[in-house]
Amino acid sequence: MTVTIDRHGGIAVLTIDNPPVNALKTAVRARLAELVGMLDADPGVTAVLLCGAGKLFIGGADITEFDRPPESPTLPDMIARIEGATKPWIAAIHGQALGGGLELALGCHYRVAAPGATMALPEVNLGIIPGAGGTQRLPRLIGLAAAIPVIAERDLLDTDRAASLGLLDHVIDGPLTDGAVAFARNLTGLPLPVAERPLPDPGPAFWEMASARIARGAKGQSAPLAALAAVRSGVEQGFAAGLRIERETFLRLRASEEAAALRYLFFAERAAPRPANLRSIEPHPVRTVGVVGGGTMGTGIAAALRNAGLTVVLSERDAAALERGMIAVRGIFEAAARRGLITTAEAETRMAGVTGCVGLEGLAECDLVIEAVFEDLAVKRTVFADLGRLCRADAILATNTSYIDPRQIAEGLPAPERFVGLHFFSPAQVMKLLEIIPHPATSPETLATAFDLARRLGKVPVRSGICEGFIGNRILKRYRARAEAMLRDGTPHSAIDAAMRGFGHAMGPFEMQDMAGLDIAFLNREAARQRGEAIPEGPIELLVRAGRKGIKTGGGWYDYAPGDRTPRVSDEATQILAPLMGSSAALSSPQIVDQLIGAMAEEGRAILAEGIAASPADIDLVQVHGYGFPRTRGGPMFQTDRKAKP
Repeated sequence: MTVTIDRHGGIAVLTIDNPPVNALKTAVRARLAELVGMLDADPGVTAVLLCGAGKLFIGGADITEFDRPPESPTLPDMIARIEGATKPWIAAIHGQALGGGLELALGCHYRVAAPGATMALPEVNLGIIPGAGGTQRLPRLIGLAAAIPVIAERDLLDTDRAASLGLLDHVIDGPLTDGAVAFARNLTGLPLPVAERPLPDPGPAFWEMASARIARGAKGQSAPLAALAAVRSGVEQGFAAGLRIERETFLRLRASEEAAALRYLFFAERAAPRPANLRSIEPHPVRTVGVVGGGTMGTGIAAALRNAGLTVVLSERDAAALERGMIAVRGIFEAAARRGLITTAEAETRMAGVTGCVGLEGLAECDLVIEAVFEDLAVKRTVFADLGRLCRADAILATNTSYIDPRQIAEGLPAPERFVGLHFFSPAQVMKLLEIIPHPATSPETLATAFDLARRLGKVPVRSGICEGFIGNRILKRYRARAEAMLRDGTPHSAIDAAMRGFGHAMGPFEMQDMAGLDIAFLNREAARQRGEAIPEGPIELLVRAGRKGIKTGGGWYDYAPGDRTPRVSDEATQILAPLMGSSAALSSPQIVDQLIGAMAEEGRAILAEGIAASPADIDLVQVHGYGFPRTRGGPMFQTDRKAKP
């Protein structure tokens, strides 16, 4: 049974038991709807207590049903039946009440909760809005100012805050069911219906400020502003009209490409940290991590590790370099404190967990060591030769290389089964992608430890096979090559960048090069030529040799004013590039987008065919979390798959 019934005298205790998150699938809704009438007609029942089995109340609607037509009874209809019951229904919340779970609780006449519970309406993360009364009932219970951030801005309410706002009628410190039953026995009637509770209109200025704030945080997603519009409709037109508009908006958004993309990513992200072939493998315990290299990448990795509560030992080649690295790590924590992300005291606590050492001897007792020196095979081999000699035999050794074959780095390493590639993305304390690259000798336990570390760091891990650039940088190379080919054919680089921004990218391929530094691509191309690759001279060589290396020199593809990262079309760059420009008509924005996304997807299909990536979803996770592909578009593989379907 999805819903069980227990009697505590006149109190009927209903427990939703639909693991893992008690999702409100059709069978659960149908059973609850049936029980409303049954219990209303039972003279021995004075009140109904609604609980969730396991670790949480209800995790929300069943997302797997979203691609099917709504099935009766719908969640709004089922909640309306509960709201119209003649006997009080009490929601007893523990763990989480999310989405439809919170909407169901809002439809009950009373709500109680255990300490530590969390309540939220996270539907906007999936490109939709609450569709079962959340936009109408929550404001009438806790007020507009508190409700709108929950509905449209991903705000979470804990037990204490929910109680102070009036969402909860009682907090139960002891056993939840016993306390809730006692609460139910003391009830004397039903409260004022939510639909009849006053909700005054705060006026145009309030709505304008809320709209501007939500638009800034929406990151191109349409659902947050649609959620606000549903709330406003209920204020201006009344509860019934608000419910109708909310449901119409929910169903419209649910059928959109944006919502389909976000659902696709939701399932991919949920599966990423726990690959099926590793679920039975126990990871090694990791408490202390060494980081070799105190540059931008090494200090970012150190900060990410400390943010997850791990102890860190930062290693540099000399005292001056170590001091610079330690100052950089401290700066990361202090910047987080200035932005209000952590307290000043917490910043000091995190810094206290970072120690430094000159040389590698201080890493001898670390459980894991991550090498983050610059991309030079000889230097990396020297580091690992020393680590193999100095570190414990069971210590895991990882390289942060972004291009070099891990098999070459690990050559001659004692116990190579403990070696793995961990490709972090800069800034490592912010970027969520972690490419995990095993080599042929990497053990399942080492691989499981890498995925467990990603989970602890809050990263999205993707396993990659070995090839130049792994998954992400290999696709990036193809993307940039296609953009450069369009430029050579006659499409201005500013038009290419504008088209990709219009598609949803934060910046286009040429703006991205200016930010990273054109000299990086220049040096990579020079290194490839030295390896024997036939790479013709191109626009990057022309710009770099003219001293235009990007933002850091005040000019690259674009011009930049001092202290300003806003790109401005450059007459000098145009003149430098003129000899390379073809005479073909410039492509339109849709043509530019189609060609660039198509090139990425074509490379992705080659990566899949070679076994470098396990699934199209893995490729899309890499692009979204490592390279700024717009989340609302799902990824290049998702995009091309959608277009291929009739």
